[in-house]
Amino acid sequence: MQRAGHLREFWRYRELLYFLVWRDLKVRYKQTKLGAAWAILQPFVTMIIFTIFFGRLAGIPSDDIPRPIFYYSALLPWTYFASALTGAGNSLLSNSDLLTKVYFPRLALPVAAVLTGLIDFAIASVVLIGMMAYYAVPVSWELLLWPLLLLPLTALALGLGTILAALNVNFRDVKHALPFCVQLLLFLTPIIYPASMVPQPYRSLLALNPLTGIIEAFRAALIPGRAIDWGLLGISAVTTTILLVIGLTYFRRTEREFADII
Repeated sequence: MQRAGHLREFWRYRELLYFLVWRDLKVRYKQTKLGAAWAILQPFVTMIIFTIFFGRLAGIPSDDIPRPIFYYSALLPWTYFASALTGAGNSLLSNSDLLTKVYFPRLALPVAAVLTGLIDFAIASVVLIGMMAYYAVPVSWELLLWPLLLLPLTALALGLGTILAALNVNFRDVKHALPFCVQLLLFLTPIIYPASMVPQPYRSLLALNPLTGIIEAFRAALIPGRAIDWGLLGISAVTTTILLVIGLTYFRRTEREFADII
């Protein structure tokens, strides 16, 4: 009953959520000449760097996938996740004035930060379609899974983001540690390298990272005949669900103190 009450309250403030998302978009591209093109440039330029240094010079395999597509298909969800996680984790501190002046469901702040990045993801995905045409990668029904995989990715960003946002209010070290942790997570996720490159004894450890199954599924959804590892994706889904429940529960239990501490 209490959880249903929280959902009804959140629904009543849905217009505020829309405003927060729109405000974050305007702030992100305010006084920029390239505007929404930045959503494409970041993963695209990173893809070029990875292709040259890790692909051609270091010779890291790409599982017979054209290297630009191999990297870009992983960098797209990763860029969204990193941006959403950072935005959600800092959402309470960056809106401290709003928290102390009016009442609204505090959860709207990390949710808005997570939803804002979906616009960039959609824009950058158009480039991926063009790359598939350029490299003659045929389109199959598995491509329909591409937008569906956003569900566990968004849930993971929200689950971890709410935990970090709540911790950030009490421990300001979180704000400084977050960029380092995100950078470290990049190397612990099969983005630069395929999961098949990891020795078998360590793959179980790699599976503990919920991003592993999600990123690998994003890649597999693009290539016809490439089987999605449903077991690995299932582990990621279960881990993501647990983190989301923990995050939302912890956030709800601590949100009454936010205005007083912040």
